Amino acid sequence: MANRRDFLKVSTASAGGLLLSFWLPESSPLAAQQADSLIPGTPISTAPRFNAFIRIAPDDTVTFQIHKAEMGQGTVTSLPQLLAEELDCDWKNIRTEFPAVEPEYGPMMGVFGSQSIRTSWVPLRKAGAAAREMLVETAAKQWKVDASACHTDNGFVINNSTGARLSYGSLAEAASKIPPPAEPKLKDPASYRFIGTSPKKRDTAGKIAGKTIFGLDVIRPGMLYATLQRCPVFGGTVASFDASKAKAVPGVKHVVQISNGVAVVADSTWAALEGRKALTVKFDEGPRAVNSTASLRKMFADLAAKPGATARKEGDAEAVLASVMKDSVMKDSAAKKVESVYEAPYLSHAPMEPLNCVAEVTADGCDVWASTQIQQTARDIAAMVTGLPKEKVRIHTQYIGGGFGRRGRADFIAEGVEIAKAVNAPVKLTWTRDDDLQHDTYRPGSYTKLAASLGPDGMPTAWTGRVVSQSFAGLRNGVDSTAVEGVADMPYSVPNVYVDYHNPDTGIPCSFWRSVGYSQNTFFTESFTDELAHAAGKDPVEFRRALLQKNPRLLGVLNLAAEKAGWGKPLAAGRHRGVAVVNNIGSYNAQVAEVSVEKGKVKVHRVVCAVDCGVLVNPAIAEQQIQSGIVYGLSAALKQAITMDHGRVLQANFDTYDPLRIDEMPVVEVHIVKSTAAPGGLGEASTPTIAPAVANAIFAATGKRIRTLPIRPADLV
Repeated sequence: MANRRDFLKVSTASAGGLLLSFWLPESSPLAAQQADSLIPGTPISTAPRFNAFIRIAPDDTVTFQIHKAEMGQGTVTSLPQLLAEELDCDWKNIRTEFPAVEPEYGPMMGVFGSQSIRTSWVPLRKAGAAAREMLVETAAKQWKVDASACHTDNGFVINNSTGARLSYGSLAEAASKIPPPAEPKLKDPASYRFIGTSPKKRDTAGKIAGKTIFGLDVIRPGMLYATLQRCPVFGGTVASFDASKAKAVPGVKHVVQISNGVAVVADSTWAALEGRKALTVKFDEGPRAVNSTASLRKMFADLAAKPGATARKEGDAEAVLASVMKDSVMKDSAAKKVESVYEAPYLSHAPMEPLNCVAEVTADGCDVWASTQIQQTARDIAAMVTGLPKEKVRIHTQYIGGGFGRRGRADFIAEGVEIAKAVNAPVKLTWTRDDDLQHDTYRPGSYTKLAASLGPDGMPTAWTGRVVSQSFAGLRNGVDSTAVEGVADMPYSVPNVYVDYHNPDTGIPCSFWRSVGYSQNTFFTESFTDELAHAAGKDPVEFRRALLQKNPRLLGVLNLAAEKAGWGKPLAAGRHRGVAVVNNIGSYNAQVAEVSVEKGKVKVHRVVCAVDCGVLVNPAIAEQQIQSGIVYGLSAALKQAITMDHGRVLQANFDTYDPLRIDEMPVVEVHIVKSTAAPGGLGEASTPTIAPAVANAIFAATGKRIRTLPIRPADLV
């Protein structure tokens, strides 16, 4: 059996003919659609080009260049919806391709920050509208009528007077040569055919049939296979190595040292891994070998004991707090002070498809086949490693088996290119699961002190936060905005706010993790908001309502989630509710979690989620992304942490870094607010809210306040 595609054919056929339900004849439009973008090395369409995104062939095939990588968020379906809407083409005739890195796409090309729709909403609709107007103008000239005397419908230009029709394919060659309109007219939303609908995802059939090419599937002629032995301590370097036993392993061809370790290159991945086991490497582990989870926590706590760089200052929160005596019970309507410390661990991204890269380096250029979230970054790092001009580096975008921010970095690209350059052959570098967990660029750990004062009416008069969490996105005036987001921009109306920040020097590589700083900071602020509501003797939803009067969209989703969850109505015995809200990536999100706690074990039964994401392009994909974000955030809340000892990450596989299992998944109800506002993102919208909603429900159930993640049984007794 040659590969996973053969396995799928045999296994599905043996399962009672299921294969026949999905097998596509080679002549079918969908089979053709998949073939052109899913087979590595297939040339980009040479059909007449209207702009960076659209080509139309004489046979009426419309090829859309999808400049955003596809990692399950639906770009090869939702982005064609934008283009097809304004182009007014036939959905059945659409094909998709991933284009090369070109200046025309600029910074739009990366998939990060849930920006695929947000950054494409206007440009892609304009691209479709421009091509439509060029086709109409060409047809009008042939008919010798004004363009206003024509309209389009499903891939045809139609003469309003005579009813004559010309297909887009018949007009494409001539139409592509005329100057595009500078400001094409966009459709009235009332006439949308594709936007707001849920056509079947364009890549589903290919994935079911095993035809979709992920980075791990790429094979090149003459390709070798590599794995890399890295120092187990971050920042460590190779002191020496003995390759004799590794070279004796059948299939091993090369053992070479590169910048980040020692690579074993073989004629199969298995042989490379066996060679790595036999390799002897001595490392200079450097000063970070003393790091442990306990020592890092002490570093963070020590920093939190002193002032940091100012991230937000409104009014004089510190003076207000200083004037309030801390008292656990409000007396005679006196003001009250509440203080808490919250902590969150380092987290790995743990995508299902481990990191990988295929690279081929010659004197004239470099080709990289990779599942990358940011093609420009991959190109630039490959150019730096090879010394080639950027225009000599070609990035072949592959489907991504999970990214979550990890594949926005290019360390694995640099390694693959450096190995290929060293052995002068095409090389596939594959990370193992332990590589993936122990050499990640992690979500930073965080230690945050929060304090607030409540006035005689029980409402906050001051709010302060001190955030200790390492920077990876750069400092401005001593503050990394991603580290403090969710605290510095907490959504509530409080007259006096002060937030400061410390950047601890840990030496641990960190990066964007799904919903970035909001992922931990929303847990902190929304749990603390519940503490304030409890201290004030107020219902958590009513307390938030009072604080969100100047934030109508967030108030709207709070009200919707509370209504749909039946907030305030009786629950089954042993079940309790918790609530949390957030506005991140331009989408407003509220969640109500319904949980039970029995013998120290938390069971999440139901999650009701309300979302205001602006204009909705594809409702089905939107719901899937919300559910996905909840799964991801709930895994982190209940189970996951990266811990260290002697500078080494202790987690090596899913037995010690456990994701949520299917039997642990709650029922998730998604309610989306109808809106005409500009689109927000959805890939990360729901991840931050689930942990505080669950933690607040646990408090309602047990009276135990959860201030450290993940939630452990010991926290509940």
